Amino acid sequence: MTCMLGNDKIDIEIIRKPNKNLYMRFLNSQTLLVTCNRFVHEKEIFQIIAKNEKSLIKMLEQKKKEEIQNQFFSYLGKTYTVIYDTKTIHPYFQADCIFSKDEKTLKKYFQEECQRVFQSEIMRILPYFSNIPKFTLKIRNMKTRWGVNNRGNNTITLNSELLKKDLDLIDYVIIHELCHYYEANHSSAFWYHVEKYYPKYKEARKRLRE
Repeated sequence: MTCMLGNDKIDIEIIRKPNKNLYMRFLNSQTLLVTCNRFVHEKEIFQIIAKNEKSLIKMLEQKKKEEIQNQFFSYLGKTYTVIYDTKTIHPYFQADCIFSKDEKTLKKYFQEECQRVFQSEIMRILPYFSNIPKFTLKIRNMKTRWGVNNRGNNTITLNSELLKKDLDLIDYVIIHELCHYYEANHSSAFWYHVEKYYPKYKEARKRLRE
């Protein structure tokens, strides 16, 4: 089965399960997966697709963007072309490329590198500070913040997207969050501490916004 979404011809893959509702998602930019009850007729599926065409086109465009992004791997300020090779045991860099067994392995490597790099930079920077309480490092993807210092439970959370930035920008965010142990707000006193440890903080903030 196929259908047209805008100017794109899409394959439709149907999985029938004993569920009440119908679900649709794109496996890739060429295939729409429809999960529905076994009593739902193909004609009804086409009608639902037509009814939700605008939303599906938006989903399709997002999937296309994701596939383009997945062709590249950003790491510490540089962008590498991703090459998948089933013989590759552990991801490695070579020239402007990164080799990996598959996408799942590469994502796991990215997460491991977040932990390794962030923890390593924290341990390097901490000796320059005094009276910093013991805290827990957490890493997660955040939409609006590069870092968060929760002084209530002594947790510093860093955005996993930081691993794509230059190392000095990672250091700035770490310093920024550590300085919140001295000042909880963004007062002039807070920026005084930030500037003490990272004199070019205004430039770093500008680069992060870009």
